[in-house]
Amino acid sequence: MTAVFEDEVVTTALVRYLRVPGLAGELALITLDNGHDHTRPSTFGPGGLASLDAALDEIAAHSPAPAAIAVTGKPFIFAVGADLSGVPSVTDAAAAREIAETGHRVFRRLKDSTVPTFAFVNGAALGGGLELALHCHYRTIATTSVVAFPEAFLGLVPGWGGTQLLPNLIGIDAAVTVIVENALAQNKMTPGPKAAKLGIADAVFEPADFLERSLEWAAGVLGGDVAVSRPEVDRGAWDAAIGRAKAIVAGRTRNASPGAVRTVELLDLARNGVDGDASAGSRRELASGGEQRGPFSVGTAAEDDALTELLLSDPLRASLYSFDLVNKRAKRPAGAPDKSLARKVTKVGVVGAGLMASQLAMLFVRRLEVPVVLTDIDQARVDKGVGYVHAELDKLAARGRLSQDKLNRLKGLVTGSLSKDVFADADLVIEAVFEEMSVKQQVFAEVEAVVSDTCVLATNTSALSVTEMASKLEHPERVVGLHFFNPVAVLPLLEVVRAEQTDDASLATAFAVGKSLKKSCVLVADAPAFVVNRLLTRFLGEVTASVEQGTPVAVADRALDPLGLPMTPFELLTLVGPPVALHVAERMHEAFPDRFHVGEGLRKMVELGKSSVYSEPGVVDPDLAGIGYGSPAHPTPLTEEQVRERAERALAEEIRLMLDEGVVQAVQDIDLCMLLGAGWPFWLGGISAYLDRIGVSEAVTGKRFLPKGVASLPA
Repeated sequence: MTAVFEDEVVTTALVRYLRVPGLAGELALITLDNGHDHTRPSTFGPGGLASLDAALDEIAAHSPAPAAIAVTGKPFIFAVGADLSGVPSVTDAAAAREIAETGHRVFRRLKDSTVPTFAFVNGAALGGGLELALHCHYRTIATTSVVAFPEAFLGLVPGWGGTQLLPNLIGIDAAVTVIVENALAQNKMTPGPKAAKLGIADAVFEPADFLERSLEWAAGVLGGDVAVSRPEVDRGAWDAAIGRAKAIVAGRTRNASPGAVRTVELLDLARNGVDGDASAGSRRELASGGEQRGPFSVGTAAEDDALTELLLSDPLRASLYSFDLVNKRAKRPAGAPDKSLARKVTKVGVVGAGLMASQLAMLFVRRLEVPVVLTDIDQARVDKGVGYVHAELDKLAARGRLSQDKLNRLKGLVTGSLSKDVFADADLVIEAVFEEMSVKQQVFAEVEAVVSDTCVLATNTSALSVTEMASKLEHPERVVGLHFFNPVAVLPLLEVVRAEQTDDASLATAFAVGKSLKKSCVLVADAPAFVVNRLLTRFLGEVTASVEQGTPVAVADRALDPLGLPMTPFELLTLVGPPVALHVAERMHEAFPDRFHVGEGLRKMVELGKSSVYSEPGVVDPDLAGIGYGSPAHPTPLTEEQVRERAERALAEEIRLMLDEGVVQAVQDIDLCMLLGAGWPFWLGGISAYLDRIGVSEAVTGKRFLPKGVASLPA
């Protein structure tokens, strides 16, 4: 193989020969290890594939021939796929195709081997790592392992056999779930036991003695003592499953993700099965140089074509930029104080017991496992809030996520009260009450009267000034913004807001708590609506303004489909809720009246209690017609392209202003916020990268946000 990745951390395939009781002959065990601790998972670049190829050569030359070949990984990791860090060095089609074809050729040696092959999946098996396991004849998996195909999420395809092997192992519908649906649901992983239930693995063992049990199991399979049965794949299910996959891709990406679209095409191609599986004789023919024909070869050739094209695409470069932000910058928040300044949090208070407050209480007790107490203005509200948390904990227990003992313990940590005196020994109190400055100031004054001098006071405000909120307190330096996103349990972003008076200890405590809550924290200044809500409000305002000027709702709602956003503008409005959208819009209009406007249509929606502009799918609510959502007096309609350009130019302007104002440390933080808080697609890169790529950044602001070559092919 001539393609090389500069500075590749090579995953070495180490071979040892074991005597296993009950097995006639030796077992050749290949252990994949990149020589790093578990913080650097094993991946396959050209060097890693060459090492595995060489290990298989060694085994083929070994005398006597082994009775079986098995592949496993270093502790906690089986293998997590291709070495994406080397992708920027792939700049021509020949190198891209060589990587695709080499992966297929090396992995296929396990599939076509005349010696039985086993994968002992002892840890994470993602992408190419899972494809390697699927090429083996038999698989065991540890209960602590996870498997996934993240490629469609990253703008790629499973390109080393995954789209052909998995549907012909577990059925097309289940394969669509794993390869398409899970990938586009923020790269959802499948735990080991569920993977075994689906049929991805043939046996599941606990991690403590996983290798020993797997070796015993392999000996049992080869000795005839263990029967491996796999259900017949339903060929008649293909059309319905592919239809479901297409609907998922259309719904979640508007068919704008080339990787997701190509993945579905490849899955469809797998309907004719795989060749080389019928018998050991057919495997011997292939291993001895027989011509490789049949549907599997056709499918893998199509994977080669797709991978060659996508490895040289801007969406993949953009995905890698996004991936780097989420996996590196998010773990080391820019501008955060020294973590040693953080105070210990042993009890949390939540002011309010509504839905958002209850979600916060659930998150705190689940992740921190400390006492959490909610307060509200009457007992019914308090009881409802505590009841919500208890019900959510019950759901986790029912799904096997909590033991009965832990369920009882966590329930016991959640209490309610009508008096804020219960906050006396709290280390952190967060308010989630009505979005009105005077109300929040009063709440903080009441809380400050009972808490210790070191207790951190936090607000979950979505748009109000944290500085003003703290201005009347005796210790304003203890106040910090913790802006969570709804639903709290799902969205990973936490905007940590530093007000003018916030001290380092309070800020460090906020970051430490956010990390314990498993949130990705981004430091933001106390500017109106912070980052995500500011950009979404500007963008949504431009779209609704075009409607109020005469653009049909349907045209405006389709305008951003080419971006592949998870929701259309008016779907987003429904999710956020018109009252919240109006509150933020009014706040932004007060701060920046020249750029943010409050439409009459939005006001009317709130007055009438409407949650959507539609009364039924595709039909504008007749109650909203005549106020901008149906029949303006002097229409000046725009095309979809014009609406999209208007929104893009507004976003570019707003990002440049935010950077000039110092709202964040760098533009990468804006990109990170939009990826994690607004569902901005990975394959577009950050929002700034997208605007750079289409030329809007320079057209509007006179310069790019990122250097050339970042999140796109080199110029």
